[in-house]
Parts: sequence; structure tokens; C-alpha cells
Amino acid sequence: MLSKLKKEVVHFNNQPHNFRILVLTNLVYAFVLPVIDIFVAAYVMRSSNDPNKVVIYQLTIYTGIPLTFLLNGYLLKHFNIRKLYSAGMMLSAVSMVIMMSLDSLSIVGIGVAGLTMGLSFGFYWSNRDYLALAITNDGNRNYYYGLETFFYTIIAVVIPVTIGWFIEGWGKDGNGVHGAYLVITGLVFVVTVIASIVCFRGNFTNPEQKKYVFFKFHPLWYRLLSLAMLKGLAQGFLVTAPAMLIMLLLGKEGALGSAQSIGAVIAAVVMYVLGRLTGPEHRIKIFAAGLGLFAIGAIANGMLFDATGVVIFILLLLIARPLMDLAYFPIQFRVIDIVSKIEKRGEFAYILNHEAGLYTGRFLGAGTFLVLAYFVSTEAALRYAIIIIALLQLCSVFVAKRIIAEGKKLETGEEPEQALKVTGAVAESIV
Repeated sequence: MLSKLKKEVVHFNNQPHNFRILVLTNLVYAFVLPVIDIFVAAYVMRSSNDPNKVVIYQLTIYTGIPLTFLLNGYLLKHFNIRKLYSAGMMLSAVSMVIMMSLDSLSIVGIGVAGLTMGLSFGFYWSNRDYLALAITNDGNRNYYYGLETFFYTIIAVVIPVTIGWFIEGWGKDGNGVHGAYLVITGLVFVVTVIASIVCFRGNFTNPEQKKYVFFKFHPLWYRLLSLAMLKGLAQGFLVTAPAMLIMLLLGKEGALGSAQSIGAVIAAVVMYVLGRLTGPEHRIKIFAAGLGLFAIGAIANGMLFDATGVVIFILLLLIARPLMDLAYFPIQFRVIDIVSKIEKRGEFAYILNHEAGLYTGRFLGAGTFLVLAYFVSTEAALRYAIIIIALLQLCSVFVAKRIIAEGKKLETGEEPEQALKVTGAVAESIV
């Protein structure tokens, strides 16, 4: 066992310097992500007892993200990418400070905190995605995302359960739950500073091309946007759905943390092994497995709608989400590799435009919940919106298969006339 671990360490050390620095930066910041994804939503739920406010908070986050992607494209002309990447991580702590400083969770206050978190995510993900694309190739992307997911899921074992029981223990001591959240916010700020320091050890360079906004793309890219919209459907609701379900049906952050941690070790090992041993030819199978587990969990939650159903859903989601990401991101980056060469554009233009597809899906996903909650009931929304979204997402398998097949034809030159065709004249950049 020890020799195998040493072999994996050697394999990691043999990767390029920037590859290792980016993984380590994201490893440090991974300690913050469970807090942002789960416990901020739980704080809104605990303080307002209104799932609609949680979804509104999420919508404001998702509104801020594409706007920041656009702003980031402009700022990359003037600032090094490391500074913008670090700013994104730091803003997540600032958003939590804003949330904790509110006397009451009004829609305006939630909106300001949500938009600030959207700024954070926008800077973080736009620069993170570009750097991941720039420092990897199609041969090692499964390994990169398998390694990242391994670390994320291991951390997901420790952080949710630790924070969950810390919040409950702090509250029992008579200090008040709000005080526990303030302590957590302070720790988040410290971790983001450390992640920023690690980031500056990398020799990351800005995208060369300065034009990022276009309105016409190759047909293959439009297929990828449809896949992004389907991915966004789940993101628009599933980031906060576990917190809402557990706070509603189980009631406490300690249970929330425990439910998030159960099964995460298994998921971590599975992701690392898949990332290490699989190649581009396995991505559809991995993608289908993730979508299938998500659908099974959603149906179980909808049918039972009790503590058991929530635990089953959380356990399957812990494995399903990283499986989907392990396949999705390499597919996305491979398409960018292909169409950027055909259209002779910088890669960041596609990362920016990709966010539009995600946002459309996120808006529809969150909107599905709000419509069901308003016209039927909150319980119906929590029970059936997940099923609707999970079944729609199953279509992603067929879309992804077609994308991969068409990408191969373009690479091998089987359809040279299509490869050279760009749908319409390139629009003038507005950035």
C-alpha cells in the first residue's frame, strides 16, 4: 500500500509546475466550498424558515456570475490572472460577512449578499476554468479532475460534519448559533488568504487574445451550449436543495453535516481511481452513471420524502455530482480545443460564452422550484422539482454522445467543409 501511495506522489510530482500549483490552490480553497454551498444556505433557511428565500439567494448568485465573467474578460487586459483569481476567493468571505451582519434577512439584504457571492464565483470559476484548460491536455484531464474531486470529497467528509456539530455545540453552550456562524466566517477569510498565497506561487499567464465576446459560433459549440443548459438545470436548484431538505426534514446542522459526510470517502476513492485509469473513451459511460444515480436519488426522495429519502438522495448525489463533472469538463475543454482552432479565437471567449448556457439552465432550474412553490406548495417543489430536473438531465447522455462523435469527425477531417464553416460573420467584440 505504501509503495502505491509513493507511486501516486511521484506521478503527481512529475506533472508541470503550474498543474501542481493549481491543484494545491484549489485544494486549500476546497475547505471553503462546503461552507459556501451548504451552510450559508442553511443559515438563510434557519434565519428565515423560508425555502423561497434560499432559492432567491441562489438566483442572485447565479445572476452575478455571468456578469462577473464579462467583467473579468475586461479586467484581464489590465491585471494578472492570479490577482483576479485570488480576488474571487477573497470575495466569498466578504459575502459571508455581509450576510452575517444583516439584522434581518430581507430580500434586499439577501440580494446584496448573493450578488457579492456571485462576483466571487464569477472571478473564481472564470479564471479557474481558463487555467485548467491552459495547463492540461485531453490526455491528462481525467487525471486532473479525478485528483481534484478526490481532494474535494475527502474534505467533504471532514468539513460538513465538523462545522455542523460545531454550530450545534456552540448553540447549546448558550453562545447562540449566530456566534458560531461568525466564527466560521472568520475562518473562511483566513483560508481564502492562504489559498491566494499558494496561487501566487504559480507562473500563470493571461489569455493572449483580448477579444472575448462573440455572437456567432461553430455548430459544434451550440451543441455544447445545449449540454451546458442541461447541466445548469441541476445547478440552479441542487446547490441549496440538500440544505433545504435536511433543515426541513431533519432539522439541524449536525444532521446536515453527517449526511454530507456519509459515503464521501467511497466517492473520493472512486473518483481518483476513475481519473487515474480512464481515458477520453470512457467519458460517456461515466457521465451516464452519474446522471443515472442522480435520477435514482431524486425519485427515492420524491417517493419517500422523509429522513430516509433525504439520506438516500444525499448519498447518491455525493457520487453522482463528481461523476458528472469528471466527464463533463473534459468534454467541454475538448470542444474548446477543436472550435478555437477552427475559428481562430482565444479559449477564454468560449469559457465566457459557456457561462451563458449554464445561466440559462440555472434560471430555468430555480424557476421550476419557484413556480411549483408559488402555485402548488413548497413541499411539492422540494419533492417534485428535483425529479423533473433529473429526468430532463438524462437527455444529456444523448447530447454528449453526439458532441463527441462530431468532434472526432472534425479532428480526423472526415467533414472538412463543416470544419471550415463558421455560422455567419464574427460579431465585433464588445470587450
